[in-house]
Amino acid sequence: MTTVLVVDDQDLVRAGLVALLEAAPGIEVVGEARDGLEAVRLAAQLSPEVILMDIRLPGLDGVSATTRILTGPDSPRVLILTVFDLDEYVYRALQAGAAGFLLKDSPPETLIAGIKAVARGDLLFGPTITRRLVEAYTSTPQSGPAPPLTTLTEREREVLRLVGTGMPNGEIAAQLHVSEATVKTHLNRLMPKLGISSRAQAVVVAYETGLVRPTPRP
Repeated sequence: MTTVLVVDDQDLVRAGLVALLEAAPGIEVVGEARDGLEAVRLAAQLSPEVILMDIRLPGLDGVSATTRILTGPDSPRVLILTVFDLDEYVYRALQAGAAGFLLKDSPPETLIAGIKAVARGDLLFGPTITRRLVEAYTSTPQSGPAPPLTTLTEREREVLRLVGTGMPNGEIAAQLHVSEATVKTHLNRLMPKLGISSRAQAVVVAYETGLVRPTPRP
């Protein structure tokens, strides 16, 4: 059973999400929050596996709430809800370590599948969406320098590059002629070296360091 905390400031939207998820097999809604501060408090109190986080919230926004939540031990997976697929807030959520994002007009089955996917540890960004999102916002000034890649082995750099293109582990394994377990091992080794804790952050680092470059626009 996947436990979920639903965060949305619109009462009708939140109630609809809760009703949808409570009717879905394998999902249990353990709490609701209407703003970022309440989300942070309930995340610590209820320890949900997944937080369905609206990105635009009164007071503390969804990105700031995600940042606070993911700094704690045994952090949940945060799935961001947004109206626009190229919202600058979504890129900030990637940097904060969110597990992915969904549009608010996604079909119910997509939402349910997405929650279960991030609960399994998957990153909910298709390759095309990942490239569009990161390419659109890596050109904007960031809060600090990107971490150096000098501590990575040649194979770790290659794995990071492929992750940055949005490629899933299975395809990376096939391209490098190794097992998926080996790809996961490389990821588990390179992320601490770069001071990051999620695959989403690895995508951002791959772009910010120039390991993956944005596709020139026509």
